[in-house]
Parts: sequence; C-alpha cells; structure tokens
Amino acid sequence: MTAIKFGTDGWRALIAKDFTVDNLARVAEATAQWLMKYKTPSVVLGHDPRFGGELFAETTCKVLASHGIKVYLAKGFVSTPMVSLGTVRKNADLGIIITASHNPASYNGYKIKGAYGGPLLPEKIQEIENLIPEHNLINIDKLSIKEFEEKGLVEYLDLETIYCNHIEANFDLEAIRKSGLRFAYDAMYGAGQNVVKRLFPESTMLHCEDNPSFRGQAPEPIHKNLKELSSLIKLSKNIDCGLATDGDADRIGLYDNEGSFIDSNHIILLLIKYLHEQKGVQGKVVTAFSVSPKIAKMCKHYGLEHQVTKIGFKYIAGVMIAEDVLLGGEESGGIAIKGHIPERDGIWIGLTVWEYMAKSGKSLQELIKEVYAIVGPFASERSDLHLKEEFKNEIVANCENNFYQNFGAYKIHRVENTDGYKYFFNDDEWLMIRASGTEPVLRNYAESNSLKNVFAILKAAEETLMKKKEAIA
Repeated sequence: MTAIKFGTDGWRALIAKDFTVDNLARVAEATAQWLMKYKTPSVVLGHDPRFGGELFAETTCKVLASHGIKVYLAKGFVSTPMVSLGTVRKNADLGIIITASHNPASYNGYKIKGAYGGPLLPEKIQEIENLIPEHNLINIDKLSIKEFEEKGLVEYLDLETIYCNHIEANFDLEAIRKSGLRFAYDAMYGAGQNVVKRLFPESTMLHCEDNPSFRGQAPEPIHKNLKELSSLIKLSKNIDCGLATDGDADRIGLYDNEGSFIDSNHIILLLIKYLHEQKGVQGKVVTAFSVSPKIAKMCKHYGLEHQVTKIGFKYIAGVMIAEDVLLGGEESGGIAIKGHIPERDGIWIGLTVWEYMAKSGKSLQELIKEVYAIVGPFASERSDLHLKEEFKNEIVANCENNFYQNFGAYKIHRVENTDGYKYFFNDDEWLMIRASGTEPVLRNYAESNSLKNVFAILKAAEETLMKKKEAIA
C-alpha cells in the first residue's frame, strides 16, 4: 500500500510510480465518502494540460458518479481558477482539479476546492485524507461515463467560457485594448493559454500550445524559467509588459518593458496601491510568512490591517472566506484580490496590473517608483537547494536549535519562525530558510536594498549551510 498524504497544496506524486489510476481512485473514493454528508452532493471537475489529465479526470469522475454524486466535468483542459469559479457558479460542494501546478511534467496531482471557490481548509483535507482506503476495490473499466451522463450524474461544462465572461464583466477591457499598450504572454504550455488568446489575440504569444512535457522545464513562473520571455521583450523593444502563468495558471510571473522580472512582493505592493488608493477598495491584507515586510510598511501607510499566515494559500483562503480581505498573497506568485474568488489567479492578477497601467498611463517602472516613494527601494530573490533528505532535515534541525548565529559577514539580530526561519540582519536585510512542502527542496529567500546585495546574502547562506552540513556529516 502507498500512503497518500496531502501537502501544502494538494496531493502530488510521480506519474506511474505513485500517481496511478488505482491510487487516484482511492483518493476519489475518500472524497466521495466525505461528500456523503450532503443530501445531493455535486462536484466541478477538471484537469490541466499534463500527461494523462483526461484519463485521471475521467477516473475521478467515474468513482464519484458511482456513488450518486453529480459531476460537472470540464471540456478539455482548464485552469485551477476556472474550476474554483465554476464551483461557485454551479453551487457545487467541492471543486477538484487534476494538476501538479508548477511541478515538473513527471508529476501529476489532485487539488480540492471548497464551495466558496478556494482551497479546501486544512482540517477538511485531513478528514478526506483519513478516509483514503488501503486499496482500490472499484473496477474503473466497468464504469461508463456515457451511462452516467444518460442518468444525469455527469454534465459537461464549458468552464473556459464561464471564466472569460466573468473577466469581461469585471475588467475595463476596452481601456486596456485602447491604451496602445503592447503585451506578451507566456503560458509555459499551461492551462491559461486559450484565455489570453481569446481576450487579447493581438498579444505576442509564447508557449501557447499543447505540450504535456512542458518542453522539459517545470512550468513555474520564476525568472530562471522565463528567460525566453525576458529575451523576447529585450529584443523587441516594443512590449510594455510581459505576463506568464504556471501549469494550472494560478501563479503569476511579470516583466517590465526592459525584460526585467517583477517579483510577487512588488506586484502585491502595486495591487494594494491601485486597489486601495485608486479604486477605494477597503479590507485587510493577508500575506504568507515568506512575503516581504515592505507589505506591512505599505499597510501602515494606508491604515490597513495586515496579517501574516503560514505558507500555503489554504491558510490565506481561510481568512478570506471569514473576513473582509482586500488582498491575499504569497511570495511564490499566488495572489487573490477582493471582487473575485478566494483563489490564486495568475491571469486575473495580470489583467489587474494591465488595467492599472492603462488607467494611469504610466509604465511599470513609473508605478514601481511610486511604490518606492512609500516603502523604499528593495530587491528580493529565492534560491532552491536540492539536497538529500537527511541533509535537508539536519539543516532544519539546526535552525530549530538556534545553531546559526551568522551567515558569513551577516550577523543575525533577530529571528521569526512562523513557518520557516526568517533571520533579520537589520531592518532592510533578511534571509529565510524553509523546507518545501511539495518538493525535496530547501528554499532560501533573501531581501536587501539591491539585487547585488541579495545575491551576496544568498551566497553567504549557501556557503554556511553547506559547510555546516559537511561538518555534521
């Protein structure tokens, strides 16, 4: 028996090793059992463009329908935000998307969404996980989706059209289209590709075709994976903004007209300024522990309440569905804003930035300078250390035991440990160390007043961690 555990954002595993039809059927069975508490349970179900997506979605559909659960099944591949929005629109009890998000193509996964259109809360996920049977006892091949459709238990749904109509109703697309601004979009072969083609067909498109292998690169919208987009912008000299989204299109990557990467910390600050200052939107700002303290500084400037959560958008979503929240955001490109769903959405956030540019008549650099006038200039970056599990665990144990007093020339003045370990060297420079919840990786985050200094901090951290690792080994 393979033990199935949900991580920071759903269950993810290697296709054909642990992510198999039988194991997926076990998870679907647990989901079905959990749904039995509802009188007439229903689910919105979809898959992203990954290998086997249709097969895995149909497997899930068959298991659910075999228990009398109504399944709204997406036509073709869809994004996570489309499933979340569809869950709200159909008043379904859960949304499920077969996706491994930004993980490499060798992975697939299973994300569960609540009726409110955001990640199912951790305690509910645990309830489902506890129901996963040791073995799959359902003969999937004997079940027919066509027969379930005839019985009214399966209904096909055009989630892409629902989503695009929702965008048309909530953005001033005319202002964006008439602004004269020129855009580029990199779908990273992911689930967002058709939406931007549909709404902004004149944009320069990159990797907007079906390729389940993602051309051998993990579809995570960070600079090291988006150099082709950056180069395209630099060479063209006539693109005002570049947008990228990950495999299931819930995370954002952004570039200015010089091909420079705009990280999530800067995007969050831009959004707060636009939504609150320009549009008058009120509410609390909720960010994950890995996000820059500059967010708190801007919230103080505007008199907005700010809350820090553990890492994982499910924690942010928990606050968004219970309180009045202006914005919820993560360092990793997952951002949600008021007026949509409590869900990360790369395209929605990208369009909000484009609308800000169009309405203000200013470039991204000009808008960021206005942000700096409030919080001061800064740069941040993340590096991932791929370590053997034993070494990764030793470093985490060292952090727990206050082993590190400095990283090279950077002396630690205080530590925060909400979720990971954030070491402050002064008010403007810090390093954070945290083990990934979805991959065999140790993540190092750093911030300073320049990118040069950020890389110096990351280098000092890596040298210290590796030296100590060898000493312990």
